[in-house]
Amino acid sequence: MKTMREDGNTIIGSAIEAVLPEAAVIKALENRKFSGKVVVIAIGKAAWNMAKATQLTLGQQIDAGLVITKYDHAKGPIDGFEIVEAGHPIPDGNSVLGASKAIALVENLSEEDHVILLVSGGGSALFEKPMPGIMLEDIMDITEQLLGCGADIVEINTVRKHLSGVKGGKFALHCKKASIFAIVLSDVIGDRLDAIASGPAYPDGSTSEEALKIINKYDLTVTDEMLEVLSIETPKEITNCETVITGSVSALCDAASESAKALGYQPIILSSTLDCEAKEAGKFLSAIAREIHSHKTHLKKPIAMIVGGETVVRIIGKGMGGRNQELALSAALGIEGLEGTLIFSVGSDGTDGPTDAAGGMLDGTTAMKIRATGMEPEVYLDNNDSYHALQASGDLIMTGSTGTNVNDLIVLLCK
Repeated sequence: MKTMREDGNTIIGSAIEAVLPEAAVIKALENRKFSGKVVVIAIGKAAWNMAKATQLTLGQQIDAGLVITKYDHAKGPIDGFEIVEAGHPIPDGNSVLGASKAIALVENLSEEDHVILLVSGGGSALFEKPMPGIMLEDIMDITEQLLGCGADIVEINTVRKHLSGVKGGKFALHCKKASIFAIVLSDVIGDRLDAIASGPAYPDGSTSEEALKIINKYDLTVTDEMLEVLSIETPKEITNCETVITGSVSALCDAASESAKALGYQPIILSSTLDCEAKEAGKFLSAIAREIHSHKTHLKKPIAMIVGGETVVRIIGKGMGGRNQELALSAALGIEGLEGTLIFSVGSDGTDGPTDAAGGMLDGTTAMKIRATGMEPEVYLDNNDSYHALQASGDLIMTGSTGTNVNDLIVLLCK
């Protein structure tokens, strides 16, 4: 009989496999005809996989190609493509270099030409050209502030779009009269196209007023030049782009549900739109576990509670971790000593925050194993140092880059 951890790993593998973008990209491209020059621009954590699928599908039809992805996410050369790896979640010089190369490829195209734009999560940091008057250092600083204050991804991207010359529909303007066919892998709750990778070729639904309200809401530090640029509206109408969505967190949850069912669990998808603080989500999942084991509920074990979405971390300490690890450590305290229980929280892209872990998998012994090393899990949680706490207990999930990116998967298993 498989252990619960083996079941957990099986569910993770099946769910991620179901949202790999290659098959969806090929399906989106088949039977389509592209006239004139064909330029392929791929941005995001899944850019390499999406570009590879496009190259295999279109082959010699592609006149030029560019992949802009996170460091260590490229899996080798792709014929006809240049590959630029850049910083994430904080943009760096290569983010600007990649955007400059993309603009150079498209700015002289005619109305007979086509741009195939492959978009996946992470593109907001990886693809950057600051607006005139804004320095890269300004965008790096505001990104760090936004990530640390607990702002959600839509709020973060609302600010970044107004400071960028390629986000919020502005890259589509660089393409001028060329037709854009955008294939988008969604990592945003609700699949908001203007928020995924900050919507480089989609009309922006956010306003300057909203961006300034976010600055005030979180008391962020900005320069006078940044305030001036934030007041400039983003494009509200884009006429040269057709967009299709190839995958989302809903598909991730559905695949996890099917996998759990095949393993003998009764699957229940609680939500695919989780967007609270990671610590609070961990407390909530552990409370559900205790309720199930109390026999005060009609739910029958074995059961799998499935949640998708993207939590946030409010940084008050100086430790290392990501939202999935923080959720896991918080949950570990809530189910300490509880038998027949497993919780995991994993980023579908394989990287959780600025770490090499994808998330954490815990059971009723996790907190005790951490204490046995002389570490107090509560202290590490308060210091935002979930990585080292879960590393000590052997409960980090290490997948490496998965080639996809559709939010996070959180599952509670009870037997």
